Order: sequence, then C-alpha cells, then structure tokens
Amino acid sequence: MVKKLIGRKLKATRLKSDMTIQELAARSRVSSNMISRIERGLTTPSVEILMKLASAFGMSISYFIEEAEKGMTVVHTKKGGGEPIFFFEDKHQITSITKGIRDPSFSVFYDTLEEGVSSGEGAMVHTGEEFALVQRGKIEFTVGGDTYLLEEGDSLAFKASIPHSWRNLYEDKTVVLWVVSPAPNVAQ
Repeated sequence: MVKKLIGRKLKATRLKSDMTIQELAARSRVSSNMISRIERGLTTPSVEILMKLASAFGMSISYFIEEAEKGMTVVHTKKGGGEPIFFFEDKHQITSITKGIRDPSFSVFYDTLEEGVSSGEGAMVHTGEEFALVQRGKIEFTVGGDTYLLEEGDSLAFKASIPHSWRNLYEDKTVVLWVVSPAPNVAQ
C-alpha cells in the first residue's frame, strides 16, 4: 500500500512538473532505474532517496509519505479556532490556523505574548520571509539594527535572513498575526 501511494504521488508530481524520469534523475541524483521502480510501486524508497526526490521538486519529504486523509488541500479555521502550541510556560502561546494543510510553503499563526515576553537574547536569522500584523497591544521589532514600534493594526514584512528580534512593550497581552514562509517545523 505505502509503495503504491508513494509511487503514484511521485509519478503525478513528476508529470505535473513536465519532467522525464531522466530529468528527475539528473536533478535529484537518484538513478532513473530506481525512480522507475518507485513509480511502479515495486520498491519502497529509503528516507535518503525520498529526501533527494522531494528536494528536486522543492517539497518536504512528508508530501510523499503522508496519507491523503492526513493532509488537506483546504483548511478552514473559525474565529477563535486553531491548534495551540505553548512555549515559555504559557507566557508565549502560538496558535496555528493553517496546521493540517498538506506540504505547506507558508504558515499562519497567532502569537499571544504576556507582558515583557521577548524573542530571547540575541537576534534570530533563518531563511524565508516573515510578516507580522499586531492585532492587539504593542510590540517592538528590531530588524537589521533598525527598531520599529508596532501598535494595533500596524504590520511589518521582512526577509528572515536579516537579524531580527522582538519584545512585548504592552502592559497586557499582545496578539500578533504571523505569516512565515517557508513554514517552520513547529512541534508541540
């Protein structure tokens, strides 16, 4: 069952990308014979091979191994819904509103910050882009040495490769809507 599921997904993705087996082999550094065997459901590929194939399409490995029922192409989250993820002993609560979407290239979540909470010592640097929209409260961002004070309704978009940090300046909870690309691997 798993061999056939992976094989169908690999073939469909390759054809959708208008790519021959030989082109995929060159791009992924996986032999054309192995790709053909996987697509026909004759073998279960190793994690290393799946990583190479996923990378050739700009996808995560999870796309090829998850069941269709486990990942959705549409996620509808009602107001106040989402899946909470807690950090820093409930002083910093993240609630995902896009969790469950299959092979995401971005993530959207609410971040509820208690008074005085910050991103920690030093600045963060990673790949991709970030967008922050303050829903309630006041937060100070430092991006590339420049400081921005965001209040309710203010937003900030930036390349995440620029050193950045934040801290809650509000005397109550600050709520920030984040859009992050690529989607971070946030475990509960």
